[in-house]
Amino acid sequence: MPLAKAADDTAINYELHGRGQRVLLLLAGQSNNRHWWDCVLPDFAESFLVVTIDYRGTGDSGKPDTDSYSTRGFAEDAMAVLDAIGADRFDVYGTSMGGRVAQWLAADNPGRVNTLVLGCTSPGQSHGVERSPEITRALGQRDKAAVRKALLELMYSPEWLKTHPGPYNTIGDRAMPSYALRRHRKASAAHDSWAVLPSISAPTLVVHGTDDIFNPTANAPLLADRIPGAKLELIEGARHAYFEEYRAIASPLVLDFLLGQP
Repeated sequence: MPLAKAADDTAINYELHGRGQRVLLLLAGQSNNRHWWDCVLPDFAESFLVVTIDYRGTGDSGKPDTDSYSTRGFAEDAMAVLDAIGADRFDVYGTSMGGRVAQWLAADNPGRVNTLVLGCTSPGQSHGVERSPEITRALGQRDKAAVRKALLELMYSPEWLKTHPGPYNTIGDRAMPSYALRRHRKASAAHDSWAVLPSISAPTLVVHGTDDIFNPTANAPLLADRIPGAKLELIEGARHAYFEEYRAIASPLVLDFLLGQP
């Protein structure tokens, strides 16, 4: 597998899909790897050269037990990959924590990000809307089966789960070391991009499910109002993994936006 070297020499694994002229970087959620996107990859690989990565601490990337985990740091790791493949300009689609990482990419690299899509994400705790304490408690249980059940119900509707028995690629990289899992959680919780959001110049689409309580839907208009000219689209009935359960709506929506930009 191809590897890029981050600034601290951590190896960052990536994969390339498709043969499009434009490069599209897909960024996964917290404590997840490149397989987060497996279900919908074909939707984008027809039009783009799609790049998926394993964050440090996940998949086949390096897993340093250091204070090198942050959403801005993940963005710098992604830039190391984009530099390695010679992508001068690129489009970015990030969901959940990947949307937080994508915010830094766009803010820190205004001359290189062509178009930005932020899915089911937020500006961070300082200015965003946090999930309820009940959800936090449910995800903090010692019973791993109970945590898995709670996470699946936050990601997907009961109707979808009845007809889709898995495997599920959105509920975490099970091979992550415990220290990397903790560092991912801290990195996502510490995210705060509020001050730089008005500086984002790339055309931006904010997408969210109306029934997302894992990352509350109220964060979507906050982002859209804060980023100049951003467009907001809410997918009725969708929970956190809207891009998978509502693929038939979400993928065309995002593609239309991406391809509609020069």
